[in-house]
Amino acid sequence: MTHTTDLHSFLRTRRSIRRFKPDPVPDSIIQTVIHTATFAPSAHNRQPWRFVVIADPGAKSKLSQQMTAEFQRDLEKDNLPPEAIQKKLKRSHERIIGAPVVIILCVDMTEMDEYPDAQRKRSEYIIATQSTANAGMQLLLAAHAEGLGGVWVCSPVFAQKPVQTALDIPKTWEPQALFLLGYPVSIPDTRERKPIEEVTKFIN
Repeated sequence: MTHTTDLHSFLRTRRSIRRFKPDPVPDSIIQTVIHTATFAPSAHNRQPWRFVVIADPGAKSKLSQQMTAEFQRDLEKDNLPPEAIQKKLKRSHERIIGAPVVIILCVDMTEMDEYPDAQRKRSEYIIATQSTANAGMQLLLAAHAEGLGGVWVCSPVFAQKPVQTALDIPKTWEPQALFLLGYPVSIPDTRERKPIEEVTKFIN
């Protein structure tokens, strides 16, 4: 039986890891991690999350190229200096290529409720993306339980069509996040957290 204090300690030791050892991650571990992720709560229990697992170097390179092209267009619109743009693009590419496993987390609305009015349509989409995010957090914790490091990257939201094209996934699978997974080179120190008094209102 796991003690409550041990579980809290485990949850608090998860870190965002961006640098990984080259060691491959066994498929069985990734399957276990995703299986655990699917036990997250979801609206109406529709489980709208979808996962695309990429370990092939060629597929990772193609994904990075498609995303980088979109990223570059956005950065140019922000009027960043060319050298700053190239630095960001290089870092993004190296992180994707350097991760042993990349997982794209998508939301699929096909089994969610449909409404005739815009307000409820928007709300249904929000609860579906919230549900998908639940699975994403559970995925990171499951990876942590397996001794893996991981980081949540939101960039696919800004490049949904390029990601779909690069990976040849259904159009109903809308990319929401990208996870880089692998065995960590090092574990960073804990970053300071805001005190709960600053982020919480207690109503008694």
